[in-house]
Amino acid sequence: MAKTASADDVLKFWLDDVGPAGWYEGGAQLDATIKTTFGKTLEQACDGALSLWLTYPSGALAYIVLTDQFSRNIYRQDGRAFETDGIARAAAKAAISKGWDLRIDAPARQFFYLPLMHSECLADQDRAVRLFKTRMTESDGNNLLHARAHREVIRRFGRFPTRNAALGRDSTADESAYLASGAYGRVVRDLQAVQAA
Repeated sequence: MAKTASADDVLKFWLDDVGPAGWYEGGAQLDATIKTTFGKTLEQACDGALSLWLTYPSGALAYIVLTDQFSRNIYRQDGRAFETDGIARAAAKAAISKGWDLRIDAPARQFFYLPLMHSECLADQDRAVRLFKTRMTESDGNNLLHARAHREVIRRFGRFPTRNAALGRDSTADESAYLASGAYGRVVRDLQAVQAA
């Protein structure tokens, strides 16, 4: 594994090299690159070694990208993908309370809100929808649609059924039906249909 990356390394890679076109594309090659380049840095975040990143806006953004996004690339299909959600969420809430999210231009600003959208707590989901509605614009992508879709899943199940297998959780009959009928993609399509009506 590579040496520990800096906050600037994280932001340059994610915001410039990968960029908006690649943020939600995924793929084995991107996952492997992130694991090789930033795996050790994620481990250090888990050990509490990157607290200085949380003392300024761009550092907090890098910390959140590392613990909320890169964890999902490094540990895709594995329960460890969600182990740093709590620290990502705490960092995001602290940064938002200081107004640091507003010091970062869109579309990168969305990464302050994604830890709330990834939460299995309905209050966090409600806050994510409000933040996407008031602090982002639709020209930044379908952020609000996806925030509403995530909230709808949590309203219905109280958790994300798509995580059940990775986390060793048993699915209820309702969750199994949801997973078999298109899961999250179906929720998005249903919301789009309502909006278009």
